[in-house]
Amino acid sequence: MVDARPQQPLFAFGVIADIQYADIDDGYNFQRTNRRYYRSSIELLRNALDSWSKAAVRPGFILQLGDLIDGHNKLLAASDRAVDAVLKELCSVDAHHVWGNHEFYNFSRDWLLRSKLNSTPQGSQKEVGSNVYAYHFSPYPGFTFIVLDAYDVALLGREESSPGYREALTLLRRFNKNDNLNCPPGVGLLQRFVMFNGGFSKKQLSWLDSVLTSTDERHEKVTIACHLPVHPNSTDPLCLLWNFDEVLAVIRSHSSVVCFMAGHDHDGGYYFDEDTGIHHVTFEGVIETPPDSNAFAIVSVYEDRMELKGSGRVADRVFFFPQSCRS
Repeated sequence: MVDARPQQPLFAFGVIADIQYADIDDGYNFQRTNRRYYRSSIELLRNALDSWSKAAVRPGFILQLGDLIDGHNKLLAASDRAVDAVLKELCSVDAHHVWGNHEFYNFSRDWLLRSKLNSTPQGSQKEVGSNVYAYHFSPYPGFTFIVLDAYDVALLGREESSPGYREALTLLRRFNKNDNLNCPPGVGLLQRFVMFNGGFSKKQLSWLDSVLTSTDERHEKVTIACHLPVHPNSTDPLCLLWNFDEVLAVIRSHSSVVCFMAGHDHDGGYYFDEDTGIHHVTFEGVIETPPDSNAFAIVSVYEDRMELKGSGRVADRVFFFPQSCRS
């Protein structure tokens, strides 16, 4: 049979996660099981940028899935210098930045909202609230991308006197009795209740539901970008969003969602939800990628699918759209 699928994509975009740059020598993760390549991570970003610039169809934008610089920068009073160095590399592309836990190790939420890491498109209305970082954009007719705030309810980035902080602390203390709240409680899915994770407020969930209702009505195809994964089968339980079940309930109730992209789990992961046709992909982190390898992707978008071409640790994948989303 002759493959009748169009060979020229409608558009393309790049994806990269957990760069965590710091101008320091290599180290290890908290458990000392995985090596971290802090200084060379910016070289791997340059590799990605070079590859994207030479692609047959150049990416129209980049999804940067969070943890752009490492928390060590804060301890060294190098946060501003580090983020400026990485953003200088990204100045030639249209980057949509997701916020991860390391953004909040380095900066306050107020600082981030005023910074270049706030990639909310100009003119976009603040529909969620003035201190929630979530927005949507359409790079091509019939396609919408949604950036979500995984630390809307969290200890990180919130003033101790704020309702969000108190809500997060109450939730954490209900499940995590450890003195160190970054030490996971119990086993299984309970491990997600740690300080370096977060969750969505009712307000953000309601906003997401409203946006997806609109994209359903327009028969669009929606890709969601968030630092924390929301499907237990796409990640280690330690890296899950606190109220992942509530998020899944929302996105499963809408026909327009085709893909959920996340970072945070440096080992990566993938799960196809057969009941809904949604692809949950967690991207491998640059920070734990050796200097002689890579960790990025370019995604080519067609009417019936997205084709992910990975580099280095990121595997090639094809994400077919559910029949309900096909034109």
